[in-house]
Amino acid sequence: MRAAAVGALLALLPLASALQSPGTRRGGRTPEPAEPALRRLSHSLLAHYQKGTRPVRDWRTTTNVAIDLMVYAILSVDEKNQVLTTYVWYRQHWTDEFLRWDPERFDNLTQISLPVESIWVPDILINEFVDVGKSPHVPYVYVSHHGEVQNLKPIQVMTACSLDIYNFPFDVQNCSLTFTSWLHHIRDINLSLWRQPELVKFDRSVFMNQGEWELLYVLSRFQEFSVKSSDSYAEMKFYVVIRRRPLFYTVSLLLPSIFLMLMDIVGFYLPPNSGERVSFKITLLLGYSVFLIIVSDTLPATAVGTPLIGIYFVVCMALLVISLTETILIVRLVHKQDLQPHVPEWVKRLLLERATVLLCIRDRNKFSQSRTQSSDISRQAENDSTARLNQYGCEDPRECETVGGAGPTLASAGQAEGSLLLHGVLREITAIRQFLEKREEFRDVAREWLQVGYVLDVLLFRAYLVAVLAYTVTLGTLWSVWRDA
Repeated sequence: MRAAAVGALLALLPLASALQSPGTRRGGRTPEPAEPALRRLSHSLLAHYQKGTRPVRDWRTTTNVAIDLMVYAILSVDEKNQVLTTYVWYRQHWTDEFLRWDPERFDNLTQISLPVESIWVPDILINEFVDVGKSPHVPYVYVSHHGEVQNLKPIQVMTACSLDIYNFPFDVQNCSLTFTSWLHHIRDINLSLWRQPELVKFDRSVFMNQGEWELLYVLSRFQEFSVKSSDSYAEMKFYVVIRRRPLFYTVSLLLPSIFLMLMDIVGFYLPPNSGERVSFKITLLLGYSVFLIIVSDTLPATAVGTPLIGIYFVVCMALLVISLTETILIVRLVHKQDLQPHVPEWVKRLLLERATVLLCIRDRNKFSQSRTQSSDISRQAENDSTARLNQYGCEDPRECETVGGAGPTLASAGQAEGSLLLHGVLREITAIRQFLEKREEFRDVAREWLQVGYVLDVLLFRAYLVAVLAYTVTLGTLWSVWRDA
């Protein structure tokens, strides 16, 4: 009987459980999973947070903001408007006493990112700002369980900078970025440097150095600023020192100008009595003028001053004008004219004697020798013609009558007629000889002036060459010193 009762009870247990299970599911509750630690921590920190109040429990406590700066790229340098555009990575760090928690209560969470619009952020700006750049918006900040807040963001900075372009294209610019609180005094917000100044100075780890400008170093300095003896403000200055790469401007500006000046110097080797030198110099002057028009847009322009390279181009243009003027003077001096006077004696002594010795001109006596030879030849021709005429008759008819007075009358008449004929021929030959002597004299005068022109041309050329070399050495020395500074 007992065994039968126990078996019946065991058979009824599954039915009883089946009848009770629906009621149990309807009346019971399934336990829900716990809320994530990040959400619980964010709700706990921001539930009663007031972002309009400086985050200190004692108002006498100063909020210390540590800042850091890394230059990423130099975007543009506007010399005319005195504006520098840079792209920097800016970091700031401060302590918020109302953003602290115990990590053990929040699953050992020690760091959380919070919206930057939900917490207090120091009003630190750059004094040199002139325009709002296209900076990306970073919506979050990092907060640690000690209350340390880190705000990291990239900024495109368009700042005013006093640009000195006198040394262009070997110029070095020093532009400052001054970070300060626009409203809070130093007793409320103080500034400090996040890293050591030596680490900030030579940090080029993120700099893109493939552009026109090269980053030399970044200097940092803290100072206090006050207006009319009022409360002081804390300032952190970063001096961004950059240098222009001059290779492009050297190839496109300096080398063409140097080549044109070299061709002007080579043009002095053309003979001064030919007209080719004047046309060659005028062509060079026109070419240099066109070159200046082309490069005028490349040179930086400011209302303060002119770069030295602009002065260099103007001086080169002036040297070309001086060279052309000297060429015109020499060509005018050696040009052959029939009414040209003799060379003055003082000019001969000064240029043909002393200057030739000073300039080491070896062939300084060739013109005087040619003149002496021509005079000797003319005298010899005159003596020969006179001697030949005297063989056939007397130069004076009366002499002929005296010599032949004892002869017959017909012979005397024939001799007189022959003497008159020879006398006419002699006069024609004498006139031709005088014309040739006059022309030879003009040629000698022209040769003398040509010699004076050659000596004066050599003298002016060497003076011009010395001036160009001195000017080139001076500019080259200045630019090399500025480049290596």
